[in-house]
Amino acid sequence: MLHLRVAAMTASLCLLAACGQRQQAPEQAAAKPETVVSAPEQAPAAPQAAGDAATPASDAATPASPDAAASPAMPQLKLPLVDGTPYDLAAHRGKWVVVNFWATWCGPCLKEMPELSALDAMRDHIEVIGLAYEEIDAEAMQAFLKEHPVVYPIAIVDTFDPPRDFDTPRGLPMTYLIGPDGKVVDKVLGPVTAKSIEAAIAKAGGPKAG
Repeated sequence: MLHLRVAAMTASLCLLAACGQRQQAPEQAAAKPETVVSAPEQAPAAPQAAGDAATPASDAATPASPDAAASPAMPQLKLPLVDGTPYDLAAHRGKWVVVNFWATWCGPCLKEMPELSALDAMRDHIEVIGLAYEEIDAEAMQAFLKEHPVVYPIAIVDTFDPPRDFDTPRGLPMTYLIGPDGKVVDKVLGPVTAKSIEAAIAKAGGPKAG
Protein backbone atom coordinates (compact mmCIF):
# COMPACT_ATOMS: atom_id res chain seq x y z
CA MET A 1 0.00 0.00 0.00
CA LEU A 2 2.83 2.38 0.82
CA HIS A 3 4.33 1.84 -2.63
CA LEU A 4 0.96 2.62 -4.27
CA ARG A 5 0.58 5.91 -2.35
CA VAL A 6 4.10 7.03 -3.31
CA ALA A 7 3.44 6.21 -6.96
CA ALA A 8 0.16 8.16 -6.91
CA MET A 9 1.80 11.22 -5.35
CA THR A 10 4.62 11.10 -7.93
CA ALA A 11 2.12 10.97 -10.79
CA SER A 12 0.19 13.96 -9.38
CA LEU A 13 3.34 16.07 -9.10
CA CYS A 14 4.26 15.26 -12.73
CA LEU A 15 0.80 16.34 -13.92
CA LEU A 16 1.04 19.64 -12.02
CA ALA A 17 4.46 20.37 -13.53
CA ALA A 18 3.16 19.64 -17.03
CA CYS A 19 0.16 21.94 -16.53
CA GLY A 20 2.40 24.73 -15.36
CA GLN A 21 4.47 24.47 -18.53
CA ARG A 22 1.38 24.54 -20.74
CA GLN A 23 0.06 27.64 -18.95
CA GLN A 24 3.33 29.53 -19.49
CA ALA A 25 3.50 28.87 -23.24
CA PRO A 26 0.59 31.14 -24.30
CA GLU A 27 2.03 34.02 -22.26
CA GLN A 28 5.34 33.76 -24.13
CA ALA A 29 3.58 33.55 -27.50
CA ALA A 30 1.53 36.68 -26.72
CA ALA A 31 4.59 38.97 -26.56
CA LYS A 32 4.62 41.63 -29.30
CA PRO A 33 7.43 43.86 -30.56
CA GLU A 34 7.43 47.37 -29.12
CA THR A 35 6.57 50.29 -31.45
CA VAL A 36 7.57 53.04 -29.01
CA VAL A 37 11.03 53.61 -27.58
CA SER A 38 11.37 55.12 -24.12
CA ALA A 39 12.66 58.68 -24.07
CA PRO A 40 15.97 59.47 -22.31
CA GLU A 41 15.72 59.05 -18.55
CA GLN A 42 17.83 62.13 -17.87
CA ALA A 43 15.21 64.44 -19.36
CA PRO A 44 13.29 66.21 -16.56
CA ALA A 45 9.58 65.68 -16.40
CA ALA A 46 7.45 68.67 -17.32
CA PRO A 47 5.13 69.91 -14.54
CA GLN A 48 1.54 68.76 -14.94
CA ALA A 49 -1.59 70.40 -13.72
CA ALA A 50 -3.73 68.59 -11.18
CA GLY A 51 -5.82 65.91 -12.84
CA ASP A 52 -3.53 65.59 -15.88
CA ALA A 53 -1.98 62.20 -16.49
CA ALA A 54 0.73 60.97 -18.82
CA THR A 55 -0.34 58.80 -21.74
CA PRO A 56 0.03 55.16 -20.63
CA ALA A 57 2.40 52.95 -22.61
CA SER A 58 -0.47 50.62 -23.57
CA ASP A 59 -2.09 53.51 -25.48
CA ALA A 60 1.15 54.40 -27.26
CA ALA A 61 -0.26 54.49 -30.77
CA THR A 62 -3.57 56.13 -29.80
CA PRO A 63 -4.09 59.82 -30.65
CA ALA A 64 -4.48 61.92 -27.53
CA SER A 65 -7.13 64.61 -27.32
CA PRO A 66 -5.58 68.11 -27.55
CA ASP A 67 -7.90 69.27 -24.76
CA ALA A 68 -6.51 66.60 -22.43
CA ALA A 69 -2.86 67.40 -23.16
CA ALA A 70 -0.78 69.54 -20.83
CA SER A 71 0.43 71.69 -23.75
CA PRO A 72 -1.46 74.86 -24.75
CA ALA A 73 -3.93 74.80 -27.63
CA MET A 74 -1.76 77.15 -29.70
CA PRO A 75 1.86 76.22 -28.91
CA GLN A 76 4.86 78.39 -29.69
CA LEU A 77 8.10 76.93 -30.99
CA LYS A 78 11.23 78.99 -31.61
CA LEU A 79 14.64 77.34 -31.91
CA PRO A 80 17.65 77.12 -34.24
CA LEU A 81 17.83 74.40 -36.88
CA VAL A 82 20.89 72.18 -37.30
CA ASP A 83 22.18 74.47 -40.06
CA GLY A 84 21.85 77.52 -37.79
CA THR A 85 18.71 78.91 -39.42
CA PRO A 86 16.13 80.18 -36.89
CA TYR A 87 12.76 78.41 -36.92
CA ASP A 88 9.50 79.96 -35.72
CA LEU A 89 6.34 77.84 -35.85
CA ALA A 90 4.19 81.00 -35.95
CA ALA A 91 5.74 81.91 -39.31
CA HIS A 92 4.12 78.82 -40.83
CA ARG A 93 0.50 79.82 -40.26
CA GLY A 94 -1.71 78.72 -43.15
CA LYS A 95 0.04 75.33 -43.36
CA TRP A 96 -0.61 72.01 -41.66
CA VAL A 97 2.58 71.47 -39.66
CA VAL A 98 3.76 68.07 -38.46
CA VAL A 99 5.99 68.45 -35.38
CA ASN A 100 7.84 65.14 -34.99
CA PHE A 101 9.88 64.33 -31.86
CA TRP A 102 12.45 61.63 -32.71
CA ALA A 103 16.01 60.42 -32.06
CA THR A 104 18.80 58.85 -34.10
CA TRP A 105 18.76 55.73 -31.90
CA CYS A 106 14.99 55.23 -32.19
CA GLY A 107 14.14 52.45 -34.66
CA PRO A 108 10.45 53.35 -35.16
CA CYS A 109 11.49 56.99 -35.70
CA LEU A 110 13.90 56.10 -38.50
CA LYS A 111 11.28 53.90 -40.13
CA GLU A 112 8.75 56.74 -40.44
CA MET A 113 11.22 59.41 -41.63
CA PRO A 114 11.05 58.53 -45.38
CA GLU A 115 7.26 58.84 -45.36
CA LEU A 116 7.38 62.15 -43.51
CA SER A 117 9.95 63.41 -46.00
CA ALA A 118 7.79 62.37 -48.97
CA LEU A 119 4.76 63.99 -47.35
CA ASP A 120 6.62 67.28 -46.92
CA ALA A 121 7.89 67.17 -50.51
CA MET A 122 4.65 66.13 -52.23
CA ARG A 123 1.99 68.11 -50.34
CA ASP A 124 2.12 71.89 -50.61
CA HIS A 125 -0.24 72.34 -47.68
CA ILE A 126 1.81 70.15 -45.31
CA GLU A 127 5.15 70.95 -43.68
CA VAL A 128 7.21 68.80 -41.32
CA ILE A 129 9.80 69.70 -38.71
CA GLY A 130 11.83 67.07 -36.89
CA LEU A 131 12.83 67.71 -33.27
CA ALA A 132 15.73 65.45 -32.28
CA TYR A 133 15.13 64.68 -28.61
CA GLU A 134 18.59 63.49 -27.56
CA GLU A 135 22.07 64.55 -26.48
CA ILE A 136 23.88 65.09 -29.78
CA ASP A 137 25.83 67.99 -31.28
CA ALA A 138 25.08 69.67 -34.60
CA GLU A 139 28.13 68.19 -36.35
CA ALA A 140 27.16 64.61 -35.43
CA MET A 141 23.56 65.28 -36.49
CA GLN A 142 24.64 66.64 -39.85
CA ALA A 143 26.76 63.53 -40.40
CA PHE A 144 23.78 61.34 -39.51
CA LEU A 145 21.50 63.23 -41.91
CA LYS A 146 23.94 62.60 -44.75
CA GLU A 147 23.29 58.91 -44.22
CA HIS A 148 19.54 59.41 -43.61
CA PRO A 149 18.58 62.47 -45.69
CA VAL A 150 15.18 64.16 -45.36
CA VAL A 151 13.81 67.25 -47.09
CA TYR A 152 12.27 68.79 -43.96
CA PRO A 153 14.21 70.85 -41.37
CA ILE A 154 15.74 69.28 -38.27
CA ALA A 155 16.40 70.90 -34.90
CA ILE A 156 18.06 69.47 -31.79
CA VAL A 157 16.02 69.74 -28.60
CA ASP A 158 17.67 70.21 -25.22
CA THR A 159 16.41 67.23 -23.22
CA PHE A 160 16.92 69.22 -20.00
CA ASP A 161 14.93 72.17 -21.33
CA PRO A 162 12.48 70.89 -23.99
CA PRO A 163 9.95 73.21 -25.67
CA ARG A 164 7.59 74.25 -22.89
CA ASP A 165 4.48 74.41 -25.05
CA PHE A 166 4.75 70.71 -25.90
CA ASP A 167 4.49 67.73 -23.55
CA THR A 168 7.83 66.23 -22.53
CA PRO A 169 8.08 62.97 -24.52
CA ARG A 170 7.59 59.83 -22.44
CA GLY A 171 8.44 57.76 -25.50
CA LEU A 172 9.48 58.20 -29.13
CA PRO A 173 8.37 58.92 -31.72
CA MET A 174 5.81 61.52 -30.64
CA THR A 175 4.05 63.67 -33.22
CA TYR A 176 1.85 66.77 -33.11
CA LEU A 177 -0.32 67.97 -35.97
CA ILE A 178 -0.74 71.75 -35.95
CA GLY A 179 -3.56 73.28 -37.98
CA PRO A 180 -3.31 76.34 -40.28
CA ASP A 181 -4.61 78.49 -37.40
CA GLY A 182 -1.72 77.38 -35.17
CA LYS A 183 -3.85 75.17 -32.92
CA VAL A 184 -3.12 71.55 -31.99
CA VAL A 185 -5.29 69.22 -34.08
CA ASP A 186 -3.85 65.86 -33.08
CA LYS A 187 -1.15 64.25 -30.95
CA VAL A 188 0.17 60.72 -31.39
CA LEU A 189 2.61 58.78 -29.22
CA GLY A 190 3.95 56.09 -31.52
CA PRO A 191 4.67 55.73 -35.24
CA VAL A 192 2.68 57.69 -37.81
CA THR A 193 2.31 57.29 -41.57
CA ALA A 194 1.55 59.67 -44.42
CA LYS A 195 -1.87 58.04 -44.65
CA SER A 196 -2.69 58.55 -40.97
CA ILE A 197 -1.58 62.19 -41.06
CA GLU A 198 -3.61 62.97 -44.17
CA ALA A 199 -6.61 61.22 -42.62
CA ALA A 200 -6.28 63.41 -39.51
CA ILE A 201 -6.08 66.53 -41.71
CA ALA A 202 -9.18 65.51 -43.67
CA LYS A 203 -11.04 64.75 -40.42
CA ALA A 204 -10.19 68.23 -39.16
CA GLY A 205 -11.67 69.83 -42.29
CA GLY A 206 -8.50 70.06 -44.37
CA PRO A 207 -7.80 68.77 -47.88
CA LYS A 208 -8.47 65.10 -48.53
CA ALA A 209 -5.72 62.88 -49.89
CA GLY A 210 -6.21 62.20 -53.55
